Amino acid sequence: MDTLLESLRRIVGPNHVLTEGDLSAYQNDWRKRSQGRALAVVRPCSTQEVADVVKACAAAGVSIVPQGGNTGLVVGSTPDDSGTQILLNLQRMQAVRQLDAANLSLTVEAGCILQNVQQAASDAGLLFPLSLAAQGSCSIGGNLATNAGGTQVVRYGNARELCLGLEVVTAQGEIWNGLSGLRKDNTGYDLRDLFVGSEGTLGIITAATLKLFPTPAARLTAWAVLPTLDAAVQLLTLAHQQLGASLTGFEVMGRFALSLVARHFPQQRVPFLADADSQAAAWAVLLESSDHESEAHARRQLEQLLETAFEQLVVSDAVVAESLSQAHALWHIRESIPLAQALEGLNIKHDISIPISSIPDFVRATDAHLEESIPGVRLVNFGHLGDGNLHYNVQAPAGIDAAEFLREHEAAVNDLVFCSVLRFGGSISAEHGIGSLKVAHLEQHKSPVALALMRAIKQALDPHNTMNPGRVLRR
Repeated sequence: MDTLLESLRRIVGPNHVLTEGDLSAYQNDWRKRSQGRALAVVRPCSTQEVADVVKACAAAGVSIVPQGGNTGLVVGSTPDDSGTQILLNLQRMQAVRQLDAANLSLTVEAGCILQNVQQAASDAGLLFPLSLAAQGSCSIGGNLATNAGGTQVVRYGNARELCLGLEVVTAQGEIWNGLSGLRKDNTGYDLRDLFVGSEGTLGIITAATLKLFPTPAARLTAWAVLPTLDAAVQLLTLAHQQLGASLTGFEVMGRFALSLVARHFPQQRVPFLADADSQAAAWAVLLESSDHESEAHARRQLEQLLETAFEQLVVSDAVVAESLSQAHALWHIRESIPLAQALEGLNIKHDISIPISSIPDFVRATDAHLEESIPGVRLVNFGHLGDGNLHYNVQAPAGIDAAEFLREHEAAVNDLVFCSVLRFGGSISAEHGIGSLKVAHLEQHKSPVALALMRAIKQALDPHNTMNPGRVLRR
């Protein structure tokens, strides 16, 4: 191993091969569910350096764990505890290589922070719409490797739909330059889509060409409270009918989830939480529309939607943000739910997708099963209703030690929730990925044919299993 470390120091420089000191920011996952130990943390600054590192590791038979901002939620970008893996962190690769305004495209390196990608587009008067709570620290390479979703999928799609091309270092250390900004290219298998969402198990994304959009003339945000999830689905249907392509975001939040924000972040005022009847305001929706005509036109459309919803008794109360700062405050409430839940204690997280029409029945059935199995269990339900993605999280009953609750109930709760997801035609992972946390569940719930095809792809592209082994698939 000393020979490998010396080779890596020659490739990236001795200051960027880290073996001593506090490396927890690299080795521990964001949720503190796993504490790893790498042979070294290696920080290349170019695609060629990444390729040379991969070749050196392949020659030594050492596996590599690629990492961007280390904000993942399924333990997919941190090393195991063996002390034998190289953690390849791409944070030094942050260059904006090209912005082509006429082609509406932007080429950036994988370590570019998502917020900086958004800003580069904005500086050119354009929009890169991928938006996540972790956008100040997550990187575009990680976003693409996990096919991230976020809050604007309704209008713009997942990370996959926002990617025109990739540059990838293969498991053999070769460089594939697929950074074309083309929107049409039918010349064989789509390698881009193969690497997007592969979680670093097939190769390492080093750069990407991203799709940009004209900046809307106006973006408006509304907050509405509703008695049931059925009413939220009705409101979504109305929004599609009346707003059409202007609908960019549609988030749903359960009352208990919002009460955690009010408890742990009292400086944030959650609309209608304190003064509304709990039955009439059991759920809240955060809705965003964008318009390329004018703010007046956008506001008129949004207000007409809410008037229709009131008339049909879908919505019990609502407010439209009057300023950008008010809109940011409303979105900040939504983004604070995971932080508030973490402060409440360890919890069992589920990132699931269900056909939108089936979500109310899924929640009713699954809630009932959990409440029967664990009296007093607290359900933190929120997410991207507009694209069918729920964060269906399970918190210990009040007064019960959270760590003990996880030890006793996590396996059974996961089985109950995932079986319910499949009964309703859903997926056990909507936007977080599989990582190492859900590998066993994928094997249980994915079809044998699909698993066989995935293993064949893995074997073909990474025959020696050196690219992020133990993630997505077990050998």
